Amino acid sequence: GGDIHRDLYRIDAKSKIARLDKRAATFSFLPRRTDDVVEEGVAAMEPGSFRRHFVQNKYGRLDQPGVTSSFLDFLDIYGNFAGEDLADTEEESAIVEEEEEEEEETRPSERTALLRRRRSSRASRPGDASNVKTFFTLLKAFVGTGIIFLPKAFRNGGILFSSITLVTVSLISTLCFHLLLECRRHYGGGYGEIGERIGGPRLRTLILASIVISQLGFVCACIIFTAENVHAVLEAVTTDLGTALSTGKLIAVQLLVLIPLSLIRNISKLGPIALLADVFILVGLAYIYFYDIASLASRGLASSVELFNRQSFTLTIGSCIFTFEGIGLILPIQSSMKRPEHFDKLLYTVMIIITVLFTAVGALSYATFGAETKTEIISNLPRTDRFVNVLQFVYSLAILVSSPIQLFPAVRILEGRLFGQNSGKRDPMIKWKKNVFRTGAVMTCGLIGAVGAGDLDKFVSLIGSFACVPLVYIYPAYLHWKGVAESPWVKRGDIAMMVLGVVFMVYTTSATVSVWLEGSA
Repeated sequence: GGDIHRDLYRIDAKSKIARLDKRAATFSFLPRRTDDVVEEGVAAMEPGSFRRHFVQNKYGRLDQPGVTSSFLDFLDIYGNFAGEDLADTEEESAIVEEEEEEEEETRPSERTALLRRRRSSRASRPGDASNVKTFFTLLKAFVGTGIIFLPKAFRNGGILFSSITLVTVSLISTLCFHLLLECRRHYGGGYGEIGERIGGPRLRTLILASIVISQLGFVCACIIFTAENVHAVLEAVTTDLGTALSTGKLIAVQLLVLIPLSLIRNISKLGPIALLADVFILVGLAYIYFYDIASLASRGLASSVELFNRQSFTLTIGSCIFTFEGIGLILPIQSSMKRPEHFDKLLYTVMIIITVLFTAVGALSYATFGAETKTEIISNLPRTDRFVNVLQFVYSLAILVSSPIQLFPAVRILEGRLFGQNSGKRDPMIKWKKNVFRTGAVMTCGLIGAVGAGDLDKFVSLIGSFACVPLVYIYPAYLHWKGVAESPWVKRGDIAMMVLGVVFMVYTTSATVSVWLEGSA
């Protein structure tokens, strides 16, 4: 009955909206026009307006992504790693095709769904994440596996030198994050897109190549970490099995788990095991803090603690850079905010917190164990304690199941180069080619891990020096110098940052390789 009298509600406004060819969209990302306001006023008097208003207020705009309403939302950020849209699943391809067909066959009308989904790039859509959600998402992005290697980094450099280095790296990294965000405000897009708009396609390729190398390095480090810790647990529990299963064999066993997980196209499906992994990591870190503080209170400072270690201090720099591994998630997280203008303040706050957190775990653990500090600090915990054995084992499994998440951005970037946007939805050959490629990528990481096993601290330092330094220091400074900086002093500062980054990369990489070769000899 209400529909029959619909036109009665439009009598007063017909003269104002007669020029409209079709009904205005229920929602829009564009600035509101005067005629849109008139149309909304008319719609408010129509039957069904109360239901429409209730649904929109209760659920918000369903087509805008919130990054941390659940852990799956945080995991989806890896589908937009470094601002690049990396989603390419058979399910998503089918949805896109259906939406495109619907858009071609149907035009907006009175029967159009009120909250119809609209296909658009995730990088271009405004978000609805609050400041609190963004704060915790940033913490998730930065607190990763690198924190476990910090105590050995403090042993390599000495407690005083390592503390100063870690704080310095944090300050320089924060400055470079700021430069990258400034470029984002002027040019928009993701990390690679900014590089292409300022420096051309070659710079974008270079940036994406560094992302691929760094992510593959993280996967290799995770594989080595898992193998060495599981081997230590087996030796503590049973001598025979620990001797039979060497680190190399345990790496081969890991591949049997990682290869099937790497074939998963939709990263959100890894959400439950990734959430469980984060819980284990959190429990492990809490126990490490508890044990270190209790040991220092009862036994005091270890006698072998040094302020500065001349023999291996260069390894500390690369390891500290490796720890701040979250630059790839900076731009996606900012895009997901309801108020992106508040992102800088939140980022600085998070950097202060994690710098204190990282410095504390490195200094406390090194002060507790001294020269006995091992590559993975969890290996220093009492091996006769069954709780520690279980904790070390589940922590290793947590790192293992996190490896496919680290691998996802790398394989998607490489697949985009090799196969373009072709999906295996309708072409089984493309699908199997991608499966073979992902299997080969995992096996390559396993082979590199087998070569680097036993020198995990050197491997971590090498990845931090060679791959992470350009991403964090060199590229942002170059982009800001070429595309944003106007003042001569600002340009000089960008040049100084680039020079510092190049010196860091060349010196620490060569020094790490030299130490590695000397140790092998």
